[in-house]
Amino acid sequence: MKKIKSSFYKAKKGVEISTISTNAHLEASEKQLEEKLEKERKKLAKFQNKLYAHAKYSVLICFQGMDTAGKDSLIREVFKDLNARGVVVHSFKTPTSKELKHDYLWRHYIALPERGKFGVFNRTHYENVLVTKVHPTYILNEHLPTVNTLTDIDDDFWEKRYQQLNNFEKNLVENGTIIFKFFLHISKEEQRHRLLRRLNKEEKNWKFSASDIEERKLWDDYQLAYQEAINKTNTAYAPWYIIPSDNKKEARLIVADILYDELKDYDVKEPTLDPKTKANLVNYIKQLENE
Repeated sequence: MKKIKSSFYKAKKGVEISTISTNAHLEASEKQLEEKLEKERKKLAKFQNKLYAHAKYSVLICFQGMDTAGKDSLIREVFKDLNARGVVVHSFKTPTSKELKHDYLWRHYIALPERGKFGVFNRTHYENVLVTKVHPTYILNEHLPTVNTLTDIDDDFWEKRYQQLNNFEKNLVENGTIIFKFFLHISKEEQRHRLLRRLNKEEKNWKFSASDIEERKLWDDYQLAYQEAINKTNTAYAPWYIIPSDNKKEARLIVADILYDELKDYDVKEPTLDPKTKANLVNYIKQLENE
């Protein structure tokens, strides 16, 4: 199996996603991929326990990708060994009427992980420069004081929004949140196969919507929106990782490997006992054994 290096998947300056392969070609069997993922999961679980006890950092893991990119199954498989009390997953759908009465970051801010916990965003604050970039009419629903018509949603508007996202993340990092942003990169042909599976398998039908076909027609627009968002918000403190995702098992392993490889270098340790308690450990043990 090829060695996974997190730096290889980290987005470079001026990235063109059309030139990046949607296959990682790790040269491993499905069994090998599953066994390696299990090992990485256990290491992540141990780190998460220390993170919880340390209680000074939180970890925010963001997943974006075209429909059928495999976000749900990846989240299930990568994080299933973590303690349930230490990881919280949020899936962001179309904003509700209440959410639209706040600024667009409000619903993301209130879902952020507490110190000591992992927070996973399945679709993220980046929807506000992705789906809205492809469908700018959605911006009108935000009732912004400076936006009255579509002509007000110009290049300056998007530049400000990218900067707002950068500022949002910078503030989080400076206050103890470790951020990972993953773009699950699939090919248009692979999406076609996955949509067909949804239609052909009765138990998968519920995942399908007629809008999936309409959104697929805008594939090129979405790819450009992703590319611009990644280039505008790929920072040293909150980098993007582009994960080849035509092979789901490879994508899951790569994400898990990157997470542990980057997190293990943080100074996260279990707190030590106070001197008085530590000095009396033998006595406490004897008391319990003699009950």
